[in-house]
Amino acid sequence: MMLKELCLINGTSGREEKVREYIISKLPADCEYRVDSLGNLICGKKGKNRAGSKVMLCAHMDEVGFIVTYITDDGMLKISPVGGIDERVVFGRSVVLENGKKGVIGGKAIHQTVGDEAEKLPKISDMYVDIGASSKKEAETLANIGESVYFDSDYIEFGDGFIKSKAIDDRAGCKILIDLLSSRAEYDFTACFFVQEEIGTRGSGPAAFSVAPDYAVVLESTTASDISGVEGNKKVCLLGGGAVVSYMDRGTVYDAELYRRTMSLAKEHGIKVQTKTVVAGGNDAAAIHKSGAGVKTVTVSVPTRYIHSPSSVAKAEDIESVKKLASLLCGEFAK
Repeated sequence: MMLKELCLINGTSGREEKVREYIISKLPADCEYRVDSLGNLICGKKGKNRAGSKVMLCAHMDEVGFIVTYITDDGMLKISPVGGIDERVVFGRSVVLENGKKGVIGGKAIHQTVGDEAEKLPKISDMYVDIGASSKKEAETLANIGESVYFDSDYIEFGDGFIKSKAIDDRAGCKILIDLLSSRAEYDFTACFFVQEEIGTRGSGPAAFSVAPDYAVVLESTTASDISGVEGNKKVCLLGGGAVVSYMDRGTVYDAELYRRTMSLAKEHGIKVQTKTVVAGGNDAAAIHKSGAGVKTVTVSVPTRYIHSPSSVAKAEDIESVKKLASLLCGEFAK
C-alpha cells in the first residue's frame, strides 16, 4: 500500500532524499520532472487539453523529527526537534537513527524529581536518546552529531477506516499527488513535492517562484481535536467530516472568492467538505501566495488527530475526499 510505504520512509526537513527517490520511482512514464537546488521535486503532467491558467498542486515531503546535537560522557545523545513537536508525545518513545540504530528517548525518572519537577513535563532539551552505549567513545561509534532521529512507529489500520502512523503529515498529500499524476488529466498541471515545510515553509517559496503558477492547491494534513472532552469549535475539524478547506491560518488569509468556489464545488459534486473552526497553524500556502507577483492559493487538508506524533490518526475516506476535490479544483482553475 503506497500510503504505508510513504509514511514508513524516514525524512525530516532537509533529509527528504529517500522520500523523493520513492516518489520518483512511482511517477508514470508520461510525467516529466526535475529536482531543484533545494531538493524540491517539480513534475509536469500533460492533460487532454492545454490549460488556460497554470495550476500547481503541491504537498511537502518532510516530517517532524529530531537531530543529534551532543553526545554526553556517559553515551547519551542530546537532541533538538526538527519541526514543532509537543513534549507530551516524546518522553519514553522508541526512535531510530538515520543509520538504522535503535534507541529510546528518556530523562530523569519520576522518583528522582525534586519539588514541582514531578508536576511538569521535561523539556526536549532535558531529554536524551539512550542507544545502549556506556560511554561517549562507544556512542561515537554508533551515532554522529548532526544525525537525524525519527519516531519508530508502525503503520496500523483499525476501526472503520482509521489509519495510525507517523508522518501522515504530509505523506497523505504526497500519495494523493502521485495518484493524480498517475491518472488521466483533463488539463495540463504542475505537481510539486516540497522540502522543509516543517521548519518554516522554506522549500515552497523558491519552487513556486520557479513554476510561476496562476493558482496553487496545497494538499496538507491539519489538526483535528474531535475527541472526548473537547467541545464545539475547539474540535477544529472532524475525522470522517471530509476535506478541510481553510479560510485563514497563521500564515495566510485565503482569497474569499476562491474559498467560496472551493466549498461550492465540493458540495455540487457530493464531496464531503468542512472548514477549520479555529485560526491556527500554517502551511506552504504562506510562502506560495506571496511568491512572484502573487498566487491565488487554496489549501485542502486531511483532518488528522495527534498530528506531529508517532501515532497520528487519519481516516481513509477523508483522504479520498481530498483527492477528489483536488482533481476538481485542478480542472476548474485550469480552464
